Amino acid sequence: MDLIPKAFVLYNQPLSQGDNMKLDQFIRDIPDFPKPGIVFKDITPLLANPLAFSSAIDSFVNYYRNGHLDIVLGIESRGFLFAAPLSDRLHKPLIPIRKKGKLPFDTHSTNYTLEYGEDSIEVHSDAIKPGQRVLIVDDLLATGGTMAAATRLAEQAGGEIAGIATLVELTALRGRQRLRGYDIFTQIKIKRI
Repeated sequence: MDLIPKAFVLYNQPLSQGDNMKLDQFIRDIPDFPKPGIVFKDITPLLANPLAFSSAIDSFVNYYRNGHLDIVLGIESRGFLFAAPLSDRLHKPLIPIRKKGKLPFDTHSTNYTLEYGEDSIEVHSDAIKPGQRVLIVDDLLATGGTMAAATRLAEQAGGEIAGIATLVELTALRGRQRLRGYDIFTQIKIKRI
């Protein structure tokens, strides 16, 4: 008698390595969002597919499993979607990086430019201890502005950047160049915007 429903087995198996290369099929282009001229990379189809989402988390876990990490920082808001399960599976504390004014305690803060504006992010001043090795997670690497700001916040608090993880990288925007010297792991590289 089979006690485990077939759907449970199906949706809790990671995709094979060959299938893992097809995660880009779950990224949808939304033209002119959030403003004209921007092509937004929508990850919600990937999140809606349990196999694809599980495969993405598995890839992050496999890459960082043997890394010497102390904490995982997730960047608001879509970075939380990947940082939370990753920190859980790696058994590491999860620290949120939030937009200005969203954290209730004393914070470190930094301003940065986006491909379509300016913003500010913060982290609690006691979230990172000096010398802790930090993994920073977000959904997408574009121009590198948000990620560069996150690395500044972590280093301002005394952390050492152990790695940068994103699901998608828009290689044409050359954000990786802005983050030279850091270990960057991205799963989907999109050349055309």
